[in-house]
Amino acid sequence: MSKIRTRFAPSPTGRMHVGNLRTALYEYLIAKHEDGTFILRIEDTDQERLVEGAVDIIYRTIQGTGLIHDEGPDKDGGYGPYVQSERQASGIYLEYAKQLIDKGAAYYCFCTKDRLASLKTVVGDAEHEEEEDLKEIIKYDKHCLHLTKEEIEANLSAGIPYVIRQNNPTEGSTTFHDAIFGDITVDNEELDDMILMKSDGYPTYNFANVIDDHMMKITHVVRGNEYLSSTPKYTRLYQDFNWEEPVYVHLPLITNEEHKKLSKRSGHSSYEDLLEQGFVSEAIINFVALLGWSSSNNAEIMSLEDLIREFDYTHINKAPAVFDIVKLRWMNSEYLKNMEFEKYYQLALPYIKEVIKKDLDLRKISALVKTRIETLVDIKEIIDFFEELPDYDIAMYTHKKMKTDSVSSLKVLQDLLPQFEALEDYSETNIEAIIMAYIAENGIKNGQGLWPVRTAVSGKQSTPGGAYEIMNILGKEESLRRIKVAIEKLS
Repeated sequence: MSKIRTRFAPSPTGRMHVGNLRTALYEYLIAKHEDGTFILRIEDTDQERLVEGAVDIIYRTIQGTGLIHDEGPDKDGGYGPYVQSERQASGIYLEYAKQLIDKGAAYYCFCTKDRLASLKTVVGDAEHEEEEDLKEIIKYDKHCLHLTKEEIEANLSAGIPYVIRQNNPTEGSTTFHDAIFGDITVDNEELDDMILMKSDGYPTYNFANVIDDHMMKITHVVRGNEYLSSTPKYTRLYQDFNWEEPVYVHLPLITNEEHKKLSKRSGHSSYEDLLEQGFVSEAIINFVALLGWSSSNNAEIMSLEDLIREFDYTHINKAPAVFDIVKLRWMNSEYLKNMEFEKYYQLALPYIKEVIKKDLDLRKISALVKTRIETLVDIKEIIDFFEELPDYDIAMYTHKKMKTDSVSSLKVLQDLLPQFEALEDYSETNIEAIIMAYIAENGIKNGQGLWPVRTAVSGKQSTPGGAYEIMNILGKEESLRRIKVAIEKLS
């Protein structure tokens, strides 16, 4: 086979869905695994669905994930333009559609919206499926296929709006091969005469895809398995043009934990949703790679370089992949734990600054939470006590495991307060030395000395870091104030 060329061809219609991100990732990995070419193509032929700023989102996502394209609108590799509306302006799609008309493989259709509406049928179970899962479909009845050449010329001369439809056979069958699902055969009578060119002069997504993939020498077409039903129509186009078909790789559906299609309502269906929820890009890519594929050694944590080396698309699973948010949170925590500190600190800083307004050592605070969080958003909830001592119940001082209660805790705090007041060098080491010496002198367990102090200075059941780390960050004045508040509560 010639050098592998794959393409990611998103429509600029908003944030990038996890399914589209997985498609981009797999296309990237298929190309890079064989030292091939990964292409970005913007498919903006559906003018009604275009969203302002969505092209910027595509570039931002590609940059953020590291799925850098070799060719695209900003990197001409000799197969441009890489934006469909720019290609459409050259008239190339209409030219190819007219070639099909000349071959009898396509025809002009002048049917009105009202006539088409009369052909509608609803697909799906209205009683058991959500509204978004129900589809109204129109199976065209080939009405305009039977117009005479004179009728067609008259309609065109009169400026009657038209579309150009594919002319699929009604007898026999069409077979195509998919790398995941194998050979699939469809009876031709099931094939609708899909629209190739719309009345606005733009090609449909389905038609432009085939033309562009052929002209850009795309070898592997990767997409969701919802396109399996359309693929016989693509196959017929390739056959009508006498072109070689690409390798088809149809990916399994991504579902939520309830095994329903992952929808925008889930709250974590797009790449940018996940970033906003405190997930880091490397973890997202790692997680998405495993939505339907696994490496030969079943590794869980894999960098982009690992994925390029290991990826074999023939190992993609047919079964739906479940978007397990618990697993993603775990994976994200592993990336945060192992991240180089300076990079982590820059990511954590905006979340810390949302909460901490006082003049505290933010680097120390971020270091304390690095191994204790699953997402960056978690930071806010577990550091809020540094900014302000919460109002807490003294029942927290009673801890069976630590063998503490409010009476013993009060004594510990009263005994330690003057020692903390006398301490000039308020370092972690010195604070720890005072507490540990007190524990040794009084013959009590570590928890009996540390628990009351940590509770007093944090007002929380669990904290990042121990008593002396917290006290060092808070500073002498604030630590002493909080201990005095605790003594007052316990008294």
